Parts: sequence; C-alpha cells; structure tokens
Amino acid sequence: MDVLAERAAIDAAVSGKTICTIFADAVGKWGDKPALRWKNNGDLSTLTWKDYRDQVAAVTLALRSLGFGAGQFGLIMARNVPEHVIADLGIVHAGGAAISVYNTLAPEQIEYVANHSEATVAFVEDESFLQKFLAIRSSTPHLQHIVQVRGDAPEGVMTWESLLAKGRELYATDPKSFEHTWRAVGPEDTVSLIYTSGTTGPPKGVVYSHNNILWTLESVQRFWAIEPETLVSYLPLAHVAERFTSQWRGIHLGHEVWLCPDPNLLLPFLLEARPTMFVGVPRVWEKLMAGLRAGIAAEQDEAKRQMVQGALSASVNAYRLRREGKEVPPDVTAVVERAAPLFTLLRSKVGLDRCTTAITSTAPCRPEVHEFWAALGMPLYEVWGMSELTGPATVVPMDDHQAPSIGKPMPGVEVRLGEDGELLVRGGNVMVGYYKEPGKTADIIDKDGWVHSGDIGEPGRNGQFKIVDRKKELIITSSGKNISPANLESLAKSSPIIGQAVAVGDGRNFISVLVVLDPQVAPMWAKARGIEASTMAALADDPAVVGEVRRALTEANTHLSRVEQFKRFTILPAEWSPESEELTPTMKLKRRVIHSKYQPQIEAMYSSPAGGHAVDPERESG
Repeated sequence: MDVLAERAAIDAAVSGKTICTIFADAVGKWGDKPALRWKNNGDLSTLTWKDYRDQVAAVTLALRSLGFGAGQFGLIMARNVPEHVIADLGIVHAGGAAISVYNTLAPEQIEYVANHSEATVAFVEDESFLQKFLAIRSSTPHLQHIVQVRGDAPEGVMTWESLLAKGRELYATDPKSFEHTWRAVGPEDTVSLIYTSGTTGPPKGVVYSHNNILWTLESVQRFWAIEPETLVSYLPLAHVAERFTSQWRGIHLGHEVWLCPDPNLLLPFLLEARPTMFVGVPRVWEKLMAGLRAGIAAEQDEAKRQMVQGALSASVNAYRLRREGKEVPPDVTAVVERAAPLFTLLRSKVGLDRCTTAITSTAPCRPEVHEFWAALGMPLYEVWGMSELTGPATVVPMDDHQAPSIGKPMPGVEVRLGEDGELLVRGGNVMVGYYKEPGKTADIIDKDGWVHSGDIGEPGRNGQFKIVDRKKELIITSSGKNISPANLESLAKSSPIIGQAVAVGDGRNFISVLVVLDPQVAPMWAKARGIEASTMAALADDPAVVGEVRRALTEANTHLSRVEQFKRFTILPAEWSPESEELTPTMKLKRRVIHSKYQPQIEAMYSSPAGGHAVDPERESG
C-alpha cells in the first residue's frame, strides 16, 4: 500500500473518534483490570479502568459546574501521580484542552503559559507548587479556579476531595450526564497544548486536535502491533513522549501504567513493576548500563567476572556482524545462546527481564549503548519525532534493527530530505499549529504541508534514516568547516565517568569540549581506584580523573577527521540535571544557556596561555 492509500485508510479508521470515545472503549474492554498503579506511603495502590472512569466523570462534571467547558484550557502542575492523568482526562471530557506544565518552571514562566493560553483552571499537586501559582495569581486574570490535589488548601483554593465530592454528587443525580457531556466533543476540537521546553526563546504552544492523537496512535499500531503492556511512567507528562506513550497509548491499548513520581525512584519501580515495555531517553539507558557494568566490574570472583565479560563481548561481536549483514560464526553463536539465561539475569538487576519492547527516544543514542543492550538480548528501538508531529514520525522495524537509525516513516507519513539534508515530514500527525502564532507556524510548516524538522538526516538501509545533527546547532569553524557537535559529543562520552559533553568551536580554529562528570559513576570509579575526593570539584581536579577524560577524548579523536578532533577540554566542577538550567526536562542540552554561563571557561581554552587541559599535551607543546 502506498503512503497516500495508507493515509486514507488511517483517516477512515479514526473518523469520528476522540480521546473520549477510546477511553469509553477501554473501560468497556478492560473494566476490572488495573489501569493505574502507584505507591501510597510505600503501599501499592491500584485503579481499575472502571474506577478510573468514575473519577474522570466526577472531575468532568465538577468542572462543568464551575463553568469550565468547550474551548477552555486547564493547567496541571503535578508529578506522575494518578490525579495528574485523571485531571487531564476530566478537562478533556468537559470539552476543554489540558496543558501539563513542567514542575521546574519558575512563577514567571507559569505566568507566561497561563496568560498565553488564557487558562481558566489549574490543578496543582501540593503546597509547594501552589505557592508558584499564588505568586502570579494577581497577574493571571483568566485563571478563575485553582485545585490543590494534596494537603490542606488555603482559602480561595479548592481541594481535590471537594471537587470529587461535587462531581460524584452530580454523577449520582444524573448518571447519563457524563456521557452526554463528552459526546459533544468533536475530532477537530483541541485536546491539548504542549509547550515546548524552550531551548531558545519563549515556549511555543503546540496545538493537538483529537484527530491528531487518534491518527498517530493508529499509525503507530499499524507499524508496531502490540498488545496491552505493563510500563512505568516517569518522564515529565509535560513532554509529548511520556504523554503519548503512557497516557494516550495507554488508553488506546489498555496498558497497565505504574506512575513513578520521581525519576530518582525509577530503579525500585522497575524492579517491582518488571515492565514488558520501557521507554527511556538515552541518558537513562546510559545510567542503567553504567550500573550493570559497575556491578560486573565489582564481582570479586575473577573467573565469574571474566566469564560474564567474555559472554558480553561475544554477544556484542555477534550483534555487530548481524548489523553489517554478515554471518555469525557457529562458535560465537553457541557462546551467546548458552549465555541467554545469564543475560536475562543481568536484565533482572534493573527490572527489565520481562521487557520485550525497549525504546529510546528524544535524542540520539550512542552506538555503544545500543550494542550493550542488544548484547543482553534486548535491542533498543529508536523512535524519532518531535512535539510538532504529535510525538513519533519514524520507527525502527522490529524485524530490521539498525543502529544508529531512526527507522522508517510510520504508515501514512511521508519523510524526505530537503536540499540541505533537513528531514521534512508530512502526514496526519502534523500539529494543528502553534497557538496564537500563525507566523511561527508558517515558518515550520510550508505551504505544501511539510514540517521542517530542523534535524539533518541521511538515508540508511532499507528505507531507514539516520540523524546527523540539528540544523541550527552546527559548529562552523573559522575555516568554514561545518561540524556536527552531537556526533562529537556522543564519541566523547565513551568513558562512563563522563556524564555530559558540550563541543564548542564556532568561529574558532579548533574544537574544544566542556565535560561534566557523571555524579553517580565518577565517585564510584574514583573510589575503586583509591581516590579520596568528596566533591565534584575535587574530582574535576584529580589527575587520574583528568587522565581518564583525556583517554576518552583521545579515543574519540581516532574516529574523527583532523578538523573535527578535540584539542582542549575543561572539566566543570558542576552537576547538571533536568532541575538545573543547563538541561531540558528530558535532558537535552540548552546550548545557548551553556555557552553564556560558561563563556569564561570557553574563552580560556582559546586564550594564551590556554586554560583547561590539552588532549594531546606532547603534540601541543611540540
């Protein structure tokens, strides 16, 4: 079937459907099965699909009684807790559109989103989030109601319990009122705004219709037909990757979703939930890999340690041969097959022994990480997309795993390369536009309906694509050479002690790199070598640490052309996290912020005498 025929088939399949209709279908199909699970004071709590529906109905009817309805927006600032997704669906079933905002936003950033969207209601999880809203309440005239989910609410703020009580009373009085309300919601109505995390400039509100969501769900399922899964929701629900995977696709397929309110608790959640499907950003896969590697390296039984490392090495070699289309020698195949129970045991250490669908998304994943997990019998399938494409646009086929690769276009989606190599996308997954921003919408969606992604790609095998870099992030050296920082940074992080790397050199005559140590792995690495350093600053100055970073960069340089090679580096005495200003909530680099904040360190590497460290001291002194 050609792409236009596929698009027409998907259009027909989702015609007339909304998030509300598929939620009703889910309740009818999986009624007494678990929909949501979470921890309440250490105890496991469960919400069945029927109970889920009843709470959504109560919120819907309570909101309607407050005057909230069609065309209005509701804000949600909460962690991954059940009330978050219940409030979201309550807003949607009432005819409105939900906006989840990042918990890390400052009051002035919340003020921007609230006023830009003219939101009339806000749900906040607790008193700490409430204070952010109270600080801007006088400057957000459209915001009429605030609901506090947990804790005692001050005067003028509703509690979650009082809202539910009001809704339950209305539902009991007229049981048909809920369905009557959501049946009025149409496919072209706005279901959500996703505000971009704003790596540059103020955030833009990406508008999704119900049809956008349903179309994309249907397209993904036609490509990757999967059954109801168990998964852990831990990424911010303000990001389309988490929203699409755990919430919208969870409803579409009947997933059992474990809600993890703090990414730092991910490992214990994985160990208890033992998900059959897991979506991780590259940094999460790297950290889980580093933890397993550290455990293997710490094995006191040398024979056992060598056996594990040998099996992993054989499995990596087998994966590389298969990836290149070459035959795997029988003796290597035998080693890998004998080690299968061992690999399952290793995956169980991070709760992934049942996982059959492992996905990496939001940023390029290093080949080394792909090789490690594939060697353990769990290849990572890359999904590429963007907020403006309702999440996914290309997916790696289950039967044609390539890495690095972003896969093939989903059914009904067209992907081509522009004259400059930019990935262009067209399909039913293309957003409605940027809210109140027709000019910016026209900048990204051309007159023929193609979304200009800003990513530079190149063709792979069998119709797949690869991402080379971001169009606007290319480093242009003083000699006019265009260089991909993402490629360099991926190679730089070959040592597990390196958490982040930022290549710099725009307008310069050579490339340098800012390095941030991994706050978990670097101290463990140092301790294993008898290095006593109690702070990241002390580690950054330690000669052995400097030597290990130099070794990693020297290794990276062997894979780079001369003009791309790292000449100098600076180890920053800092920790970067989604809560710090250097990274987005999904751990992407905020390059503008980093270049501004660390401008003195960058300038020092290009001064005389030069600051930082030389990658090749002998060559530089010579």
